[in-house]
Amino acid sequence: MTGYKTYQGNQVEGAGPLGLVLLTYDALYKSLGRARMAATNGDFLFEGQQTGRALEALVELSTSLNMEDGGEVAANLSRLYYYMNERLVSEMCSGSVAALDEVMDLTQTLRDAWKSLEDRQRMPVSRPKVTRSMQTVSAYYGY
Repeated sequence: MTGYKTYQGNQVEGAGPLGLVLLTYDALYKSLGRARMAATNGDFLFEGQQTGRALEALVELSTSLNMEDGGEVAANLSRLYYYMNERLVSEMCSGSVAALDEVMDLTQTLRDAWKSLEDRQRMPVSRPKVTRSMQTVSAYYGY
């Protein structure tokens, strides 16, 4: 195994649930970018391969949704992933990059939202500094 593949394996193994979602969005975006470049160059074989990888990432994102606990958010994401899938399939190997551009924009927006959620979860919880007067009040009221 090469050093890079080992690094990738460690990255996946060390990622929590949100980290895995972000890695999947990264893989999706990278595949879409490669498919777009191939479409612009008229390389329909490579475009098809990369679009196929993007579709696999969308399936991974879709099947990882917890529809029972996720409520409306999970249902909306499921519909959006389905839409993204349909857009990619409908214009695959057509020479057009419109669907790729649209799905890339959606992917970036969603990734940014998940990243923001991860960042908020990593923020330390700040506790108010207990002053002498707060201790006195707490003791008086029995807290």
